Amino acid sequence: MKGVKIAFTGPECSGKTTLSDWTSVHFDANLVSEYARDYLSSDSNYKINDLEKIAQEQYNQNTIENGLTILDTEMLVMRIWCEEKFGFCSPLIKRLYNKQKVDLYFLCKPDFKWEPDVLRENPNDRNRLFEYYITYLNQLDVPFIILSGNLVDRKAMITAELKKVLV
Repeated sequence: MKGVKIAFTGPECSGKTTLSDWTSVHFDANLVSEYARDYLSSDSNYKINDLEKIAQEQYNQNTIENGLTILDTEMLVMRIWCEEKFGFCSPLIKRLYNKQKVDLYFLCKPDFKWEPDVLRENPNDRNRLFEYYITYLNQLDVPFIILSGNLVDRKAMITAELKKVLV
């Protein structure tokens, strides 16, 4: 199979990691985890240069080309995160965002209860951020599927879409 890259994107606490983990196991695919969790550990006191380092390493890891690859996060997450945290997008993150190649995005809707986490910063405005994701994905003119509802429904949507892509 040629390389097919699937990315899970969306606001914090919208199911990206849960769904990317499940998809990689269910479809026996490569998984690229969210590097920010390793980099930041439990320290949410970071600067723009930290975010740039995270973005560069995530981008580097996301370049796997063999078989089906599942990206737990990608440069759209980094772009919106940077804009929200610092009020602008760094030129490096913008460049990586524009270079990124993904075959299909799954946009995770934050339609379930917020779960606190030391690295999460936006418990009250996930729906506003979700709309940013839609706007950017439409501007990129790339295929994306909105995942909503409970976990069973989301898994069914993923399975149906990937069966189309992987034929």
